[in-house]
Amino acid sequence: MSRKLPRSFYNRPTLDVARDLLGKTIICDLPQGRLGARIVEVEAYIGEDDPACHAAPGPTARNQVMYGRPGFSYVYFIYGMYHCFNIVTERRGFPAAVLLRAAEPVEGLEVMRQNSPRSRTATILSGPGKFCRAFGLTVEHSEVDLTGDVIYLCDAPAPESDIVITRRVGINKGVDLPFRFFLDGSSAVSGLSHLRK
Repeated sequence: MSRKLPRSFYNRPTLDVARDLLGKTIICDLPQGRLGARIVEVEAYIGEDDPACHAAPGPTARNQVMYGRPGFSYVYFIYGMYHCFNIVTERRGFPAAVLLRAAEPVEGLEVMRQNSPRSRTATILSGPGKFCRAFGLTVEHSEVDLTGDVIYLCDAPAPESDIVITRRVGINKGVDLPFRFFLDGSSAVSGLSHLRK
């Protein structure tokens, strides 16, 4: 197995972490089985000055994990139907995180299919809600230490695909910030892959 990413990886500027997450592998050792995926699309959300960031209103019970140590999960429920998985970044006290938007399955595909029976294999992890559904992740998996043994990320060689940087999608605030990163050519990238800065 590749080297598990240490806390120092996450304790850096969020845009650097977001870009460097592309190509890395996320592993979940959960009761239903071991699942793994290669990250191909992410978005950064940075601080109380970012109007699209959950920390924009200041500290709340919901976003308090974002103010904690880097390298923890932040999972929230949205629109009454989707869970979204985020990775907390930067120093304690500064709220920032990277949303995992899309990935490519590398291990545990049968479990993913059981969790998402209507999804096609190529796009089973194509979108933040689809990723969480296929991996069986809910708000119960928030505040998990990503340097532990339940959910963690492993290093991988730098991706050969070009990294595309665009504005974020699916939001109505802070829409012009170039905080979305994805691997060009991946069929798992979620909608609007044509959108370029």
